Amino acid sequence: MKDVSVFIQNLYQLFNDRKIEEIIVHMDEDVKWANGMKGDFVYGPEGVREYWTRQFEVISSNVKPLTIEVESGVVKVHVHQVVHDMNGALLADQLRDHFFRLKDDKIIEFGIRESDIDDAGWTF
Repeated sequence: MKDVSVFIQNLYQLFNDRKIEEIIVHMDEDVKWANGMKGDFVYGPEGVREYWTRQFEVISSNVKPLTIEVESGVVKVHVHQVVHDMNGALLADQLRDHFFRLKDDKIIEFGIRESDIDDAGWTF
């Protein structure tokens, strides 16, 4: 992949625009994806599609990448996440760390971590 930073920024824009199918095509068939609502994982593009479909029915979120780093094959994205319920009430306004593992230009794993806790708090 030529420019990981541009790729990641585009993914977040697609997510914020709710263009699920345009993100799914960048996922490996065996992708492992952190479920930020339940704290577990979903698997495969179909699992991610179902998870996001349910998520977008109950919350409205916007996630903005602030920094993007690549370390030891892991893409670390520090994000600002704002989440509202469907009536517009603020549920969360927080910083998070997202992590992606890529292989052959496909996402094989995605994880989430609160930015203010140690490594023991990984959901990855």
